[in-house]
Amino acid sequence: MNLKQELHKNGCDAFYRELAAEYDLREIFYTIQERSFGFLCVEDSYALLDRISPEEFLKDEQMPYWAEIWPAAIMLSSFIARELPLEGKRIIEIGAGVGMVSVVAAANGADVLSTDYSQDALRFVAYNALRNGVHLETATLDWRLVQCNERFDMLFAADVLYERVNPLPVMTAIDKLLKSDGMAWIADPRRRLAGQFLDLAGENGFSITPFATNYEGGSQPVGVNIYRLSRGVMHG
Repeated sequence: MNLKQELHKNGCDAFYRELAAEYDLREIFYTIQERSFGFLCVEDSYALLDRISPEEFLKDEQMPYWAEIWPAAIMLSSFIARELPLEGKRIIEIGAGVGMVSVVAAANGADVLSTDYSQDALRFVAYNALRNGVHLETATLDWRLVQCNERFDMLFAADVLYERVNPLPVMTAIDKLLKSDGMAWIADPRRRLAGQFLDLAGENGFSITPFATNYEGGSQPVGVNIYRLSRGVMHG
């Protein structure tokens, strides 16, 4: 082990111990386009509900969905690694959770800003980037009030349409964060709210191309649609 590897390992180990002191942890391994990844998440996300005070919940209604790796994130990660040229692209992920999509994008050459509303989530994103030897930035981002002046080549989001109040702010965030010729890639496990979101995208001048995929890694298959959004007419 050379000095760089040793410093990386020691930093990763210290970070792991810090997280393990606060959470019951689980590490999950995936192979994506012949590259191995390991991602740290929370063993039982529902146990985190005890951390949320009634006052905080009434204010934001924030459930700890960030703490798990969902099928939509797995399928989007696989899709972008297989299908998208990411080298040199400036990318933002919204609702990053523990950062699987962001890490895979960075591993494939993207310059990534990984965002989530939860500060706890961003700690896991930072760990998982270090764990997998990639560089990315993290930042807090609230879909409901996007305070980011930068515009991006691509935007990624996995399973963000889980509440009826989400489609409009997610659509508004995409409109604000994308360059005029940028593309958004939204993965969704075929929730009914996706239809409402797609209607909003069309009303805001976006063309939509769907890609149907299936996650086979759980107790039963989960259908996941990946939607490409771009301004104007797209071909292919």
